[in-house]
Amino acid sequence: MAFGIPTKSAPTSEPSARGAAVGDLVPEARERGRDPDGHASAARAMFDRIAPTYDVLNKVMTAGIDRRWRSRAVAALHGAPSGAALDLCAGTLDLAALLERAYPTERVVACDFSAKMLELGRGKVTRTESLVADALALPFDDGAFTRVICGFGMRNLSDLRRGLSEVRRVLAPGGVFVTLELFAPALARSKAFHSLFAKRVLPAMGKAIARDEEAYGYLSKSMLGFVTRGEYEDMLRDEGFSAVRGSDLTLGVASVVRAEVAGGPA
Repeated sequence: MAFGIPTKSAPTSEPSARGAAVGDLVPEARERGRDPDGHASAARAMFDRIAPTYDVLNKVMTAGIDRRWRSRAVAALHGAPSGAALDLCAGTLDLAALLERAYPTERVVACDFSAKMLELGRGKVTRTESLVADALALPFDDGAFTRVICGFGMRNLSDLRRGLSEVRRVLAPGGVFVTLELFAPALARSKAFHSLFAKRVLPAMGKAIARDEEAYGYLSKSMLGFVTRGEYEDMLRDEGFSAVRGSDLTLGVASVVRAEVAGGPA
């Protein structure tokens, strides 16, 4: 299938999700190196499974505030050169739909490792080119995009640094990368709230709405097992990004981090 942007063949670093169990998931990002393939396969299987109720749960557990968060994230892409935009770990294409409206004359591409998530989001977009792809081995040429955005996806990668390296590779000089994520809390006053939400509220919602307490139990634990926003920003700098800056949203529940690739038009 041709998408009209430079692509290259890339090996799939994650095996088939068939037979993967939620028990193979590793909530703590730093410990996934022990079995990254097992985590990746289990994550894909889990997202395929919860896809039908994913949008409903997002709206319920955030009281609709997640729409405002996504708008803030897309707005943070401002200042990037004209060119194609990539919605990475696109899920059900909420961010891709916002990208279409924000950049009506630019190409929008969305990729995710869950075919079911992408399929369920097709009705939200009109011209987005969507494909199933591995965030750790993106099938695009170097510098193929001037904007990359990722909403709530970096937290689930089996190798975070490799994922950041791939984003850096596919961004053109002057390009902008924006992350919308639920980082581990760094301040004591927010840790108690995060812990209550992650350990009690989210699993209960998953059980009531999706009838999948196990999957949403992993998602909740992954918030507490992820890096802090400050640690993530340091990792971006280590991978060669510049002008890295972040801001917290809604009492620090979510955060937006913006980073640039040096170069581009003067």
